[in-house]
Amino acid sequence: MNPISRYLAERLACRDVTRLISQLQERPPTLSERLKLHFHLAACEACAGFDRQVAFVREAMRRYRT
Repeated sequence: MNPISRYLAERLACRDVTRLISQLQERPPTLSERLKLHFHLAACEACAGFDRQVAFVREAMRRYRT
């Protein structure tokens, strides 16, 4: 199976993406997770928006602590 076919077979659903984005606040992503997340966020505006919101909150909390 070529890499594109493998990706399409293993792609993440939106609920999996939002769960993964939340989990990645605690740990670094694997290469596979990073690739799947990148491609999903490029194609799904709703999940990309969720990712931006999480990043905004994370940055706001970082600034609040300092």
